[in-house]
Amino acid sequence: MRVTVDHDLCVGAGQCVRAAPEVFEQRDPDGKSTVLQPVPDTRYQAAVREAAARMCPARAITVVG
Repeated sequence: MRVTVDHDLCVGAGQCVRAAPEVFEQRDPDGKSTVLQPVPDTRYQAAVREAAARMCPARAITVVG
């Protein structure tokens, strides 16, 4: 699995950070999400998929694999 965040789409809602804080964080000063683990550990993959599919209001998260 590989995960990315499109910063042009991200609105900084932070739902991904709440779902998988080991993989996402909100950057200063704009609050947009960024990826800490582009290839997340297997134990975080379900949370990453949940964040991408259901939680991101802007659909800014892409998961491949």
